[in-house]
Amino acid sequence: MTQTEKKLHFYITKAIADYKMLQKGDKVMICLSGGKDSFTLVKVMHDLVANGTYDLDLIVYTLDQTQPGWDDSGLRQYLEDHNITYIIEKRDTYSVVIDKVPENKTYCSLCSRLRRGNIYRFARDNHINKIMLGHHRDDVIESALMSMFYQGKVKSMPAKLLTEDKQNVVIRPMVYCQERDIARFAKEQAFPIIPCNLCGTQENLKRQQVKNLIHELAQQNPIIPQNIFASLSNVVPSHLYDQNLFDTRECDQERIYADSNCLITNESSEHLF
Repeated sequence: MTQTEKKLHFYITKAIADYKMLQKGDKVMICLSGGKDSFTLVKVMHDLVANGTYDLDLIVYTLDQTQPGWDDSGLRQYLEDHNITYIIEKRDTYSVVIDKVPENKTYCSLCSRLRRGNIYRFARDNHINKIMLGHHRDDVIESALMSMFYQGKVKSMPAKLLTEDKQNVVIRPMVYCQERDIARFAKEQAFPIIPCNLCGTQENLKRQQVKNLIHELAQQNPIIPQNIFASLSNVVPSHLYDQNLFDTRECDQERIYADSNCLITNESSEHLF
């Protein structure tokens, strides 16, 4: 086992433990898109189940969206060579995306919604209780900034999520893993990567712009990406503006010093007004 693989094993098992992602006997589907991230997750999780670290019923799920240039022959061969249980489901979401999205707009949003809908449906129909996705730390950081820049919300990709309809639990075991380690591991393993030809040809995607921004900032201060990630679990409600999290009306001037339960102090109020 290489140092990179050991590092990925450590961070994946740590995330699973920290967020209590798995229980004995879970029926888990790993969503394999054909990219480096999901291939890495499949390889590591398969090894962890094989060596007895986790007692799970594991299946790999790939959605063939009939995109141009799609060729899953290498993916199939890899899974069969490693005795990994899998299913490839064909659903033509590509035609829907092309029909609904104007030519000068990015396809990613609608494409991902359609893909997610099929994943959730498959999980429900097959009584799968955990859906495992291959998003990593860099994805989480980029999503946080994108939500702030383009949606006006403070949110990102949670490590563990119960969907709105309460039917699916989504988990992301690689949230502590860095993309550069995953890329290095994918190269070491020579995964048969399937490129995304649908959105890969569209320039100036917002996510790429945010990725470039983070990279530029990290060149000046390498700790910035880690600080952004750490901030998502170090939230100070009294320094924000969401009245649902912290009701400033309950902390008027007379109570600032009198009420010990009031979170706003003289110091923190300087950051709000």
